[in-house]
Amino acid sequence: MNIRVGSASDIGQVREGNEDSFLVLAPLYVVADGMGGHRGGEVASSLALETVQRLFEAQQGTLADQVTEANRAVFERSQVDRSVAGMGTTLTAALVEGDRVHLAHVGDSRAYLFRGGELSMLTEDHTLVHRMVLEGEITEAEAETHPHRSILTRALGVDASVQVDEGDVIAVAGDRILLCSDGLTAMVPDGQIREILSATPDPQEAVDTLVRAANSAGGVDNITALILDFDEGEPPGRADTTDTGVPHRSAVKRPVAPRERAPFARGRRVGIGAGIAVTIGVLAFVGLRLYLDSQWFVGVSNGRVAVFRGIPAEVGGIGLHSVVVETSIPAEEAEALPFYRELGDGITAPDRESADAIVQQIRADVTSAQPAGS
Repeated sequence: MNIRVGSASDIGQVREGNEDSFLVLAPLYVVADGMGGHRGGEVASSLALETVQRLFEAQQGTLADQVTEANRAVFERSQVDRSVAGMGTTLTAALVEGDRVHLAHVGDSRAYLFRGGELSMLTEDHTLVHRMVLEGEITEAEAETHPHRSILTRALGVDASVQVDEGDVIAVAGDRILLCSDGLTAMVPDGQIREILSATPDPQEAVDTLVRAANSAGGVDNITALILDFDEGEPPGRADTTDTGVPHRSAVKRPVAPRERAPFARGRRVGIGAGIAVTIGVLAFVGLRLYLDSQWFVGVSNGRVAVFRGIPAEVGGIGLHSVVVETSIPAEEAEALPFYRELGDGITAPDRESADAIVQQIRADVTSAQPAGS
């Protein structure tokens, strides 16, 4: 099976910088959408793809293993570098092995299959509103315009460990696989994406058209898209080019600069002598404190729904969190709803604004669940 590739990434119409990154390294293709402020998001997505690329070229582990290691790299970097504390990134990857396409996915970037004129989504969004759809709280149509549709329930670098979704697709000649960030899907509905893929045979022209459509619709986020076209024929080698002339060995769109790697690299070299050991202990404590100060979750305090700073965990009986605001919402009423049964374990959020949004949603759901006139 031969693959032709089209790729594009655009800043959009609103953002000041591009926090998306992509990797074209045949037979591996990856899209990542960073979060955590301009610099944080840029570093997170680039570092994640740089890690995956390094491990893939060294043939270390499976694709899921490589994504898991990328999570660790982003998480550890956020702990030692205060300027990017709390950063994270989505990641959607496709590894082509003959006619089999292996997918690995975390977050709300997406993979689609376009086959026979029909478009189907291959990945599941790890978002608050998607969980609400699964629980029957809202419809899929309502999810598309829900005000909290960008709140992630899973991302790389937010926690020390992450669950990676995996799946396989058997490709046939004529198939197209689209990998994209939510800067495309939030602006361009699936029906329009399908029409563009159907009407535009050349993969590079197709991704360029998709980006233009997202910008025309407002371009409120960065936009990244990769298209893989499957044709009959022998697959090219890793150093070969596609029919479009795009090198398959192109690197991450925006690799982490040497000066950005320095704090992480220096942190790994520390470790000789008792004095240095003490320094490590101090730095570890400071790093932990900075990390906890950048984390947020919604949980239960004194029987009420509350916003916490930190993480929902304890070490040696000491809680790694503190209450920021205790609401008037009875936790018992929230936990009676299917979606919030695990409220006592904490619902994590990437920032204070997102935590407040979760509380607002809980309040609305509790209110709507109350009998009329109560």
